[in-house]
Amino acid sequence: MSLYMGYNLASSTRTGAHLSMKILHTSDWHLGQNFFTKSRKQEHQAFLQWLLQEIDKNQIDAVIVAGDVFDTGSPPSYAREMYNQFVVSISQRNCSLVVLGGNHDSVSTLKESKSLLACLHTHVVANTSDNLEEQLLTLKDKRGEVGAIVCAVPFVRPRDVLTSQAGESGVEKRQALGDAIKSHYHELYQAAMKLREDNGWKVPIIATGHLTALGVSPSKSVRDIYIGTLDGFAADGFPPADYIALGHIHRPQVVAKSEHIRYSGSPIPLSFDELKFSKQVVLVEFDADQRVSIEPISIPQFQPMGVLKGSLDEIDVQLSEYKDHDDPKPVWLHIEVSVQDYLSDLQQRIQLMTEGLNVEVLQLQRSRGPKAQALAQEAKETLSELTPNDVFQKRLALEVFEGEDEVARKARIETQFAKIVAEVEHGEADA
Repeated sequence: MSLYMGYNLASSTRTGAHLSMKILHTSDWHLGQNFFTKSRKQEHQAFLQWLLQEIDKNQIDAVIVAGDVFDTGSPPSYAREMYNQFVVSISQRNCSLVVLGGNHDSVSTLKESKSLLACLHTHVVANTSDNLEEQLLTLKDKRGEVGAIVCAVPFVRPRDVLTSQAGESGVEKRQALGDAIKSHYHELYQAAMKLREDNGWKVPIIATGHLTALGVSPSKSVRDIYIGTLDGFAADGFPPADYIALGHIHRPQVVAKSEHIRYSGSPIPLSFDELKFSKQVVLVEFDADQRVSIEPISIPQFQPMGVLKGSLDEIDVQLSEYKDHDDPKPVWLHIEVSVQDYLSDLQQRIQLMTEGLNVEVLQLQRSRGPKAQALAQEAKETLSELTPNDVFQKRLALEVFEGEDEVARKARIETQFAKIVAEVEHGEADA
């Protein structure tokens, strides 16, 4: 509380001086997550403590959590306690908090404490609705003056923005949902513009979202949120806000080459493939309604983790790097072994290799062969971008045709496929 009082005393001596608005963007905390049976409680506690220190150091005015506060709709009691304690701690710093519901969050769980948390400078928007006022927030700076307007859009469930029409095809449903989300954003933005104009405020308008924007790079821990409905939201569907704080994708990144549209990413690695990139929160600073800077702040790693890949001999060499690891926390490892033949005792061999080391193997797997890797790559490609012949040739490339007889067989298959395609296309043209 002393920090809060000292800051106001200092600012009160600068009557009329302009104070910048500093906003910290974070998302995808997934409090309560279990990672291969391991609790993330200590990591999350360390992150929240670190976040409070950053709020103090940078004199943050508001924090936006862009969805997935919890990992499940029914989080364990320690996760709820951690969340509530953070709200109390941040309110003591005269800092506002905006919490958006994500696809992992339960609307009812977030709403149950909404009214209580509102007394602690915390705005909770659990779901979208027709009432735009509930999603139009004003954030105050350290002096208690309005410093920003937020179009607070959480994870959008189809039922919240549109009514299903009988007889619609899958494509039509996707189009309708995309249009409905775009319309919702723009209605909210127009309301924010009017609010700003009516009050004569020179403040930025910030939008939020918890969805997959087209063209981003997800990680393995990200679950599809619009399966069979909407694969991704086009960036041109966002309104021209001064900053757009997004959640759901755990890898921090800029969207559509627009520096002001960002995913902050998750604060801790939620899958081993997330070790490839550093974790961060994003500090956005405004002077009146002008954006001054966007600064990513790197988050320390609170739990040692590693990925080892190669042959058994190569894995053995890589494991030797952990001989001097004397951290109280063991290193959590993902080990992927490339073997030519099936080994029934692979797990026992790895156990022998790691004996005496301060490591825990949480995931052990054999690397996939070339054919399986190629098939996995095929799954990532969008069929709409490929012609029937492209798909056929890619599948044919997985087979081996050696010798004159096999080459002749391949030629017959290609001829037969071309004939079938021609008949189908001819039939569609007649129709």
